[in-house]
Amino acid sequence: MTTFLQRGYAAIQARNLPDAVQWLEKALTEHPGDAQAMAWLGQTLCSLGRRAEGTARLRQSGRTLLGKARLDRDIGRVLEITQQLQQWGDFPGALELLGPAVEINGTGFRGLQLLAVTLAQLNKKSEALDAGRQALALAPDNTMMQVLLASLEADAGLNGEARRRLETVLNSQPNAREAFRARKEMARVLDKLQEYDQAFSHLHASAQLSASLPEYSQQNRALLPDLIRANQAGFDRALMGRWSGTAFPQPAPVFLVGFFRSGTTLTQEVLGVHADVFVADETDFVWAMQRELQHMDGSGDSLPDKLRKLDLAGILRLREFYWKRVRDRFGDSIGERRLVDKFTMNTLELGLINTVFPDARVVFVMRDPRDVCVSCFMQLMVPTPATAHLLSWQGTVDFYGQVMAWWMHIRPRLTMDVIEIRYEDAVAQFEPTYRRVFDFLGLSWEPGVANFHEHAAKKFIASPSRNQVAQPLYAASVARWRHYEPEFAPVADALGPFISAFGYAPF
Repeated sequence: MTTFLQRGYAAIQARNLPDAVQWLEKALTEHPGDAQAMAWLGQTLCSLGRRAEGTARLRQSGRTLLGKARLDRDIGRVLEITQQLQQWGDFPGALELLGPAVEINGTGFRGLQLLAVTLAQLNKKSEALDAGRQALALAPDNTMMQVLLASLEADAGLNGEARRRLETVLNSQPNAREAFRARKEMARVLDKLQEYDQAFSHLHASAQLSASLPEYSQQNRALLPDLIRANQAGFDRALMGRWSGTAFPQPAPVFLVGFFRSGTTLTQEVLGVHADVFVADETDFVWAMQRELQHMDGSGDSLPDKLRKLDLAGILRLREFYWKRVRDRFGDSIGERRLVDKFTMNTLELGLINTVFPDARVVFVMRDPRDVCVSCFMQLMVPTPATAHLLSWQGTVDFYGQVMAWWMHIRPRLTMDVIEIRYEDAVAQFEPTYRRVFDFLGLSWEPGVANFHEHAAKKFIASPSRNQVAQPLYAASVARWRHYEPEFAPVADALGPFISAFGYAPF
């Protein structure tokens, strides 16, 4: 290890990432072909939010390691790089490395498993299924691989095969994590098979199992309810509209929000087809801006009170910070296009967004609360303080109620321009619904947006809805809750006010 590389590693260990970048860049100047320096630099740049540069370095490291693997057939380090690319959402980059890696050595389980996951994330269903089958053939006793293959079979429409595989798993005394995943997947398969009377029993069983899984049980479930209470107490129209009418030097994004499984991914894909739109899918720009405010003001004051203390220079600093994060993430790829920042749960940050970006526009997507809750409860999601609330049926309904009560509270106080659309209208009246949205954004109608599913099928989508939006619109997801009507008896009173307020027919 060279001196520069050692210093870069020491800076990483000390969490001094800017210094680490400098040392690692010097290491690469000294030894341009050092794959380790490339990999560390890539990870560090990604951690700093400079994802376009970081993933490019990781890809470069992977290509260098592929050259060595062609000589010794050891693809282990290449697979490590592909996992890092997956971590940062660069599934095309991971596939670029995995294809050649598996060609070099196709007898390893891990390479084929990673290939199956990557292909699935990119909506390459038949290829993912083939890779999954090859992986399982190498490790037939791997229970998690059995569950993954069942998921791939379900994605490919082989629901009967998926069901039989999951039944075998559940009869084999799986551990808690294996059983949790299998029951979640089984519920999804039974729903597709229209065997609705059995699906919820698996979901209730998965909820009990989740309590023993640290990735869920250790999430801070109080974080977001506490945030909602603080925001309700602190944000008012005077604060949020304080800088309205200011001629800002930077533009404002469009914020696409709602609740999980409400149709935000459908809307992002429709908007993203437009030639003058660039969609940022599930990015952390607003969260990072909030962290920057905390750095600017280290007092114990609430977020709204910190915003009250800012002068125009402070607001401009936050806006510039936001756009720097965007540039670091996407480089020059946005160009002159309109940025749509889609992060569904930015609904909770609308007070912050309105205060800093009073000139922004908000697209809020709504769906029948009953369909939202069924879909959320059935979906396996990455563990976060938000998704930890969606593991049980009551928890799902309660969290939905907290978030939507916040929306009903903040909506009349917002000074930003807002448009609300309903998922059901998008399905039944696609063109009129989205013409309204494009008109609201000051963009012309492009007939090609109706082919959004063709574009979605060719790329990575961060949302669990990636499979649905890669298909033409279908009405089966509207009023889906009726298949599970008996399950609503204990939660009907909690959902009733929202069903009424949002204009949906009562139970």
